[in-house]
Amino acid sequence: MPFEVLLPGILVLVLAAGYVLLVTRARRRNAQAGWSRWRTAWFLVGCGLLAAGVLPPLAPWAHSDFRGHMLQHLLIGMYAPLGLVLGAPGTLLLRNLPAQRGRRLIGLLQSRPLHLLANPVTALALSVGPLLLLYSTPLYNAVTANPVLHWLMHAHFLLAGCLFAYVIAGPDPAPARPGVPVRLVVLGVAIAMHAVISQLMYGGFGINIHAPIDQVQRGAEIMYYGGDIAELLLAGALVATWRPNRRVRAAGAPRFPQTRPGPPTCSAARSPAAPPPRTSSWISARLPARGGPRHR
Repeated sequence: MPFEVLLPGILVLVLAAGYVLLVTRARRRNAQAGWSRWRTAWFLVGCGLLAAGVLPPLAPWAHSDFRGHMLQHLLIGMYAPLGLVLGAPGTLLLRNLPAQRGRRLIGLLQSRPLHLLANPVTALALSVGPLLLLYSTPLYNAVTANPVLHWLMHAHFLLAGCLFAYVIAGPDPAPARPGVPVRLVVLGVAIAMHAVISQLMYGGFGINIHAPIDQVQRGAEIMYYGGDIAELLLAGALVATWRPNRRVRAAGAPRFPQTRPGPPTCSAARSPAAPPPRTSSWISARLPARGGPRHR
């Protein structure tokens, strides 16, 4: 079996097996909490879509036909990342880490570089921006002629797609994630940008792709319709996780909480404590309690 087929197949298999192993360990550590079967199914579907994109018969076809390349791009850069992200691998990892290491990982999420990287605008620029550079310059022709650059392109599509899906609708904790309306606006911009690039490609305006015209046009159609479906699925995942905060107050209930009469105690005399950091909810929900089982 050629090395270019064996290596990606092994990597996808290791990714899926590692996730299943973490699921098994998480269920053993906390049988009551368990782990969602839907999360597991989503992640394994993502692994299957990734395998379909990097293995035969699609991979050899993508090397010689632009239509195959575009279908491969959709699988690796949009569909597979959606499944992988909905599997919540970060939360699963936190379930398996000791509490101290988990807090360190969450502290890393609060760092400034990750704040910038997890910004929806940054994720949009990294996922959609390089497409215009790839297809409007000689870069695509150079990448397809060099196997190393070709695999680097696949890696960028996968990582950028995972980042964008994570920022928009990922169930894992994210630093300073904006509200759902803002993320929907960013997703709408992504849909519009994909549509513009595919239309430019179909019309041959500013495109530098060494391929037959009919292949380029069919590839543009695959990008247009396939990209819309993937982004609508991402929008559905975002809306499905939207839980708007509604303040409901019973009729006749006092606006402010009542206090018991009597002299204030030491705890009541203190100034109100600052609200806990946002990471506390992540830790309490995803890390084992102090009295819980420990690693041997």
